Amino acid sequence: MTAESGTHTGREGAKPPVAPRAPELVLCAVDEPLAHAWTAAAEKLAGRVRVHRGSVLDVVAQAVVSPANSFGWMRGGIDAVYARAFPGVEQSVRSAVLAFHGGELPIGDAVVVPTGEVQPAWLISAPTMREPGERLPADTVHPYLAARAVFLTWRDGRLDHGPVREFVDTIAMPGLGTGVGGVAPATCARQVAAAWDEVFGNRDVR
Repeated sequence: MTAESGTHTGREGAKPPVAPRAPELVLCAVDEPLAHAWTAAAEKLAGRVRVHRGSVLDVVAQAVVSPANSFGWMRGGIDAVYARAFPGVEQSVRSAVLAFHGGELPIGDAVVVPTGEVQPAWLISAPTMREPGERLPADTVHPYLAARAVFLTWRDGRLDHGPVREFVDTIAMPGLGTGVGGVAPATCARQVAAAWDEVFGNRDVR
């Protein structure tokens, strides 16, 4: 059961979904610099956006975001935490990347795979770097591209049994590229906010 952003979109003229036109977004941080940056960004965003100080796995959410690499390896940072929490999820991500993208998921795309748990039921893998452990340049736009892929996947993606948005109301998102990637928290928060505004609009989306 996988979905990829920009693909498997709904039929033209289909009935509007029952789900809200934007998810609840929970921005998670275990360190104060990122929490501060998330808070500053969230205050300017319309819709259901809030900050959680603590582990992404402590949030009640239907989906968590994996700021992965293009090959689906989950050996470091928050991805390693996911791999321990959801045995088999790394193989699911790699299988989805192989099936839909020939083994390499471009930055700016995403795949959705089941975690094997009731909550969160889904993991959205959106790479922030091509190679594992890659240090990103100061002028990178990868956090924006990854966040945009996540939001488009929620809006337009499909699972085997229906649109992603019908099964995911809350998305828990850690920092994108702020660990090994070396992206400054303020840069990450600013780019995630820009992606949210682009996909959902800077207005009341509740």
